[in-house]
Amino acid sequence: MKNIKNFIVMIVVILITGLISSCEKDFDEMNTNKVDPTALNPYLVMNRSIIGTWPDTQLWPVYHYAIVQQIFTPTGSSVQGANYNQISYGFNYDVIWNQYYTNPIKQIVDVYTKTKDVPTRQNLFNASRIWKAYVFMVITDTYGDIPYFEAGKGYLEKVVFPKYDKQEDIYKDILKELDEASAALSSSQFTSKEDIMYAGDIAKWKRFGYSLMLRAAMRLTKIDPVLARTYVTKAVAGGLMQSNADNAVLKHSSLYINFNGYMFSGREYATFYMTRNFINHLKTTNDPRLPVYAMRYVGALSGAQFTKDRLTSDPAKMIGMPLGYNDVTIASQYTIDGVVSRFDYSLANINTVLQASSPEYYVTYGQTQLLLAEAVFRGWVPGNASAIFANAITANLKQLADYGSAAVVDQAKIDAYVTANPLTAGKELAQINTEYWVASFLNGPELWANFRRSDLPALAPNPYPSSETPGDFIHRLPYLTNEYVVNGANVAEANARQGADVMLTRVWWDKK
Repeated sequence: MKNIKNFIVMIVVILITGLISSCEKDFDEMNTNKVDPTALNPYLVMNRSIIGTWPDTQLWPVYHYAIVQQIFTPTGSSVQGANYNQISYGFNYDVIWNQYYTNPIKQIVDVYTKTKDVPTRQNLFNASRIWKAYVFMVITDTYGDIPYFEAGKGYLEKVVFPKYDKQEDIYKDILKELDEASAALSSSQFTSKEDIMYAGDIAKWKRFGYSLMLRAAMRLTKIDPVLARTYVTKAVAGGLMQSNADNAVLKHSSLYINFNGYMFSGREYATFYMTRNFINHLKTTNDPRLPVYAMRYVGALSGAQFTKDRLTSDPAKMIGMPLGYNDVTIASQYTIDGVVSRFDYSLANINTVLQASSPEYYVTYGQTQLLLAEAVFRGWVPGNASAIFANAITANLKQLADYGSAAVVDQAKIDAYVTANPLTAGKELAQINTEYWVASFLNGPELWANFRRSDLPALAPNPYPSSETPGDFIHRLPYLTNEYVVNGANVAEANARQGADVMLTRVWWDKK
């Protein structure tokens, strides 16, 4: 019996030993994940950064659109924003910071870092520099001094308390980066159709880079015109966008939706309205964009009465909501304006510009032509400002076709509008920048930035009684409360240098 037990034990030992040996032999192969990637395609990472720069929240209508007096809401609480000229702490004002630093910045810095020294990835490296410049322009234009040189390096270099850099230093580096990156792009080097912006078309990336350089340079017209002229000249020499085919645009579909379109046609359908100032401007100039931009449910007493039988985009029937009222006091204007309720005012058009599939624009040919027209008028570069201005209007009117057949403006109307609105001596800056205001509709950060840069169009400050910026506009948004907790020393240094952390403090280039 003892021998039998020993024999059984020996057999078991042999089997176990063999099993262990077999497991060790195939261990690496068995425990290697053959499905999940060990590294991400850097083009796809940059695509994610591009997609992530359109916030899926309410900052655009709550602050940007409202500050420049195009779209706003009389409703209070979390959406009151710039109509009340108040900060909604905990809501909306922190969107740019939270969204951009959380994902797009980390993603594009990662692409920039990992492709910098790879010879076969130089086009992607330089495209990432251009996109990085775009993203940081939006952030610094919103808040002023921000983490820039150390931003996005928490994982790469363990920088968890990034310093805040002066906006002056940020803009000078952005201009340098755009200059170098645009020049370095080469059609003879590797590229990829995985690029969501231009499908690997390097010529278009170059034109985008130089057009963004023109935009960045023109930001400095009030604070440093010498530096502005230097880079305007470089941008024009490098080659700007040549047509709407060069537009930097994020396209949408039923699967990847335009969140602003979804919001305006869904949960906030009856919240935001077109302003009186914007509607009246479009009406008095007989602007063919009015029926594309706006619509109205005539006689609606509530959101439930937003029905097809009431819907119109007839320019003659558009009525914009006046500024300075809340959802209670606005009732005092109903008889004056010829409406029956606040729901009876014009809204942004969800059948054209705010469909769930509508494109969203970063930089356009029409915008670029308007900035070029201004640069020519200033004498910084040669050209015919009047012809460029007319071309800019034409480009924007033709761009509307991207919103579908209902948004197409026929050529006869385009020609008539351009003929009726020539660039007039003594009014050049006002005309160019007012047209920029109209042509940049729904591009929130750019609308607000160029308004501060040019002080045009000549809008009167919102007269809301409890404004935190009485007699003035919002010039920047304050830093996040969280930043005071986790990065307080660097925030304090930025405030000491830039000024009080309030909405009336101007960013560096926004000189009085």
